[in-house]
Amino acid sequence: MNDTQPDYPERTIKETIGLGFAGRCPRCGQGRIFKGRLEIVDECPVCGLVLSEHDAGDGAVVPALLILGTVLVALAVWVEFKYEPAIWVHIVLWGPIGTLLTLWLLPRLKGIGVALQHKHRSTEIPTKPGGA
Repeated sequence: MNDTQPDYPERTIKETIGLGFAGRCPRCGQGRIFKGRLEIVDECPVCGLVLSEHDAGDGAVVPALLILGTVLVALAVWVEFKYEPAIWVHIVLWGPIGTLLTLWLLPRLKGIGVALQHKHRSTEIPTKPGGA
């Protein structure tokens, strides 16, 4: 690296996943990678890492569905066999819980996807129109 760019540490997979889970820049560990709920910033406000080329897309949706589906169905079955509530209790309980868990989990999984993309195939140089 040249003198104008600081030397950033090589991160382990565990550190990379931790930074993605926290929504932090995978290079400096300081800047936020989200502008809103799920929209990735164009570049890190701290170190200037170009994040606009990272494409986590809908990659977080499948693990979120598998994780949340397993957890919610297991809890619903447990509640049904343990307490045998009326059907309206299930409707009132699992809809809001599923929504809140989804809102909490999706940004974390998308952040992990962006962080792992940076570690394994950095895309700091913007692609040319028409491809590489």
